[in-house]
Amino acid sequence: MTKVLGFLRDLVCALRATPPFAQERAKNGARVLYAGSHSMNRTPAYLQTKSHYEILDGLRGVAALMVVMFHTFEAYADGNRFKQIMNHGYLAVDFFFLLSGFVVAYAYDDRWGKMTQWDFYKRRLVRLQPMVIMGNVIGAALFYFQACPIFSLVSTTPVHKMLLVMLVGFTMLPLLPSMDIRGWQEMHPLDGPAWSLFFEYIANILYGIGFRKLSNKALGVFVALSAALLIHLTVFGTQGDVIGGWAVDKTQMHIGFARMLYPFFAGILLMRLGKRIHVPNAFTWCSLMIVVIFCLPRFGGPQHLWRNGLYESFCIIVLFPIVVAMGAGDRISGPLATKLCKFFGEISYPLYITHYPLIYVYTAWVTRNKIPAAQGAVWGVALLLTAVTIAYACLKLYDEPVREWLRRRFLVKSALDS
Repeated sequence: MTKVLGFLRDLVCALRATPPFAQERAKNGARVLYAGSHSMNRTPAYLQTKSHYEILDGLRGVAALMVVMFHTFEAYADGNRFKQIMNHGYLAVDFFFLLSGFVVAYAYDDRWGKMTQWDFYKRRLVRLQPMVIMGNVIGAALFYFQACPIFSLVSTTPVHKMLLVMLVGFTMLPLLPSMDIRGWQEMHPLDGPAWSLFFEYIANILYGIGFRKLSNKALGVFVALSAALLIHLTVFGTQGDVIGGWAVDKTQMHIGFARMLYPFFAGILLMRLGKRIHVPNAFTWCSLMIVVIFCLPRFGGPQHLWRNGLYESFCIIVLFPIVVAMGAGDRISGPLATKLCKFFGEISYPLYITHYPLIYVYTAWVTRNKIPAAQGAVWGVALLLTAVTIAYACLKLYDEPVREWLRRRFLVKSALDS
């Protein structure tokens, strides 16, 4: 507790008088973060490869596994936020945004003299886009196995329209509600979690066009304002939580931006300030913190929405940065732990972006047949194992080879041309 309080005190002091981020990074230049979906395994010749934050690799994998479990349990909630079994599993998205900002700042803040804005965008596209395409392909392949009363449009959607939606999904362009093919008005109805990648791309664009140039003090002001926007949504809003962001309408876009802005740019600020919490066995403690945060019961009922909103705001604004600072402040020791964190880090993004078509099928089966949770638990475990297997197969047989080809075709070429 003393270390956590010291960390918060140091953050405030650092914001008051922080050297330019380039100087701050010079003190930390020996390492680089890899956070699942937000790093490059290989870089062009003129960008030196940096080492990983192995613990943050592992934590991203832990959060991705928790997302799959949350979505599996969600099938038994009947769409009621007050009946969730794993009540706060959706906060993994906000944790991912924080990790993303952290890695983007470390990986690219000191490289703008060696690359253009378009070079930065190409690197992000090469890293993220192949699995976006694969997620939509898997979603299209399993689409007609998902027909059920809660997915009311599936059975009446013609194949040509579904294929058109898949092609649009390849581009990450959000679909309007008029193009819905499921009945949930998702911007990416074949692969629901892709909505967060849409906001991830927006965050990267904001960083590339100008936010990277902000001083730490200016960025701190923006992060504080973003925290206020988040609190306004969760504590004073009509839901008492951050659920949403996946549809193109005023309410959902408000939720999506509120969820993205604070954690992404707080992650950038946290990386630049260089403040870390050094505790032994950080991976174990951080993993435990993530599990507890996600699994605690919802606070307050329909009459006291603000209580749960306050809890989720506290998790996103305070606890998640502490978890990342702890994970970045320690190293993994031992070959087994190193391999585990590496594996978790590698599958985290493929698992996140490909598991949801299986969830659609599972949810349709549960609702059609009124399967109780006890009976569906075995198949839920099978779903988790299948999702991990698919993610790993996609990583090794598709994602890594495709990214290597794209790297050689577009990134190394640009380095040679320069």
